[in-house]
Amino acid sequence: MAYKILVLKGDGIGPEVVGEALQVLKVVARRSAIDLEFHEALIGGHAIDTHGTPLTDEVLARAQASDAVLLGAVGGPKWDNTRGDKRPEQALLGLRKGLGLFANLRPVKTLKELVPASPLRPEIINGVDFIVLRELTGGIYFGKPSERRDTQAGREAVDTCFYTEEEMRRIIRFGFELARDRRKRLTSVDKANILATSRLWREIATEIAADYKEVTLEHQLVDSMAMHLIRRPRDFDVIVTENLFGDILTDEASVLAGSMGMLPSASLGEELNSAGFRIGMYEPIHGTAPDIAGRDEANPLAAILSAAMLLEHSLGMRAEAELVVNAVEGVLREGYRTRDIQTGASGAKLVGCKAMGRLVRERIESQESDT
Repeated sequence: MAYKILVLKGDGIGPEVVGEALQVLKVVARRSAIDLEFHEALIGGHAIDTHGTPLTDEVLARAQASDAVLLGAVGGPKWDNTRGDKRPEQALLGLRKGLGLFANLRPVKTLKELVPASPLRPEIINGVDFIVLRELTGGIYFGKPSERRDTQAGREAVDTCFYTEEEMRRIIRFGFELARDRRKRLTSVDKANILATSRLWREIATEIAADYKEVTLEHQLVDSMAMHLIRRPRDFDVIVTENLFGDILTDEASVLAGSMGMLPSASLGEELNSAGFRIGMYEPIHGTAPDIAGRDEANPLAAILSAAMLLEHSLGMRAEAELVVNAVEGVLREGYRTRDIQTGASGAKLVGCKAMGRLVRERIESQESDT
């Protein structure tokens, strides 16, 4: 059967990095005789320019009819002054809601070859391997009212952080399930000393823990968690948190891996696709980097690793996913670096976006010949 993949390259460096990830998927498909059917559409800033909206109803419908979505990045200075409902980033919120993608998985793993690229000491980051599980369809990003107002006293603005018990339960339970299959440690991050939503979050996490006695649960306030991620990142296994906190903490965690250009993500829902796995959207966590767009300097590895997560989580092809991950790690062991991960690397071979993608593909093909 043919699996339908909707490709949304987006803005800035999005088309460059997703283009390389797409070529990697095509190599894997040919190698493993998988029928992958790719369809492309506009999203974000380019969709605003063409259609007047960052996400058209047609593109959302195509996403809902696909087995998975491969996404680049959206936004840029050109669209910074547009109204809130016309900003490119609204496309992401629309896709998450429209596809029911409530769980965002962001793995953070340090490779010894990239330790010099991190500003932290090697003894702190060697061996880091954890997953941040971010709730994706609730909280302050979706709460109402969310608006700016003009009053007699001056301008004011309001954003609402809103969660239901069910929204909290499903993401926290997902976290326990992940931890049970890993090192059996779950860290729940909140701001329970201040926020009512966080106090409910902590209460529900404690209740669910009774069903997972093999998993050790700890609670952390988000401000102290920001410190612990830098001081003792190896202590964490699975971290579960709400939407805004997860967004901020994973950007911070990118320094552990050496660069945002190394961190992939998977956004998963409860609905199953034609393959019998979760419908998902896969994207690097980095932005559009307009300052280097079109210059062949972007790091495509986060997008390529996101494609590997697509193979595993939405198509159930773990062996093929591991093939891609092994190829990425092999290229890094050989000393190849894009600009963002070159710092501190002795004898690094600096390459551009296209060359890095080609090196990964060649390594996949060489692994094929070795089998």
